[in-house]
Amino acid sequence: MKKIPISIQVIIFCDDKNILLLQRKDNPNYWQSVTGSIEKDESPKECAGREVFEETGLIVNDYNFYSLNQRNQYQIYPEWKHRYDENVSTNIEHLFALQLPKKEHIIINPQEHVEYIWTDLEDAIKKVFSWTNRNALINFKKFYE
Repeated sequence: MKKIPISIQVIIFCDDKNILLLQRKDNPNYWQSVTGSIEKDESPKECAGREVFEETGLIVNDYNFYSLNQRNQYQIYPEWKHRYDENVSTNIEHLFALQLPKKEHIIINPQEHVEYIWTDLEDAIKKVFSWTNRNALINFKKFYE
């Protein structure tokens, strides 16, 4: 089944302002926040909760979880176009945040990621591969200033 071109991104952060990044299995140069595509009959918020659990083992209802009330539209990367219907070229991404009181142990999904790090916001902005993740982190930085 082809993916629906609507996705989520969740910035997971701690009270000490450290950001969680995951290293993708399919390209070790790609570090990112939690991301994923919605499934049939799923809201973006439901998708975000599911993806956080699948990619980190964290349960969003145990923490401060909220929408950033932002969306991005972007061209689907050529290496992932085969996951969508032929005529689909763009994706809409909904942004969320998950605030933890302290760094937690993360249980990564080995089919999607190979490693995780907790890093400060400036390093996270430099390390992420996608412009939507970078912009979300830059906008998130304004939240703290």
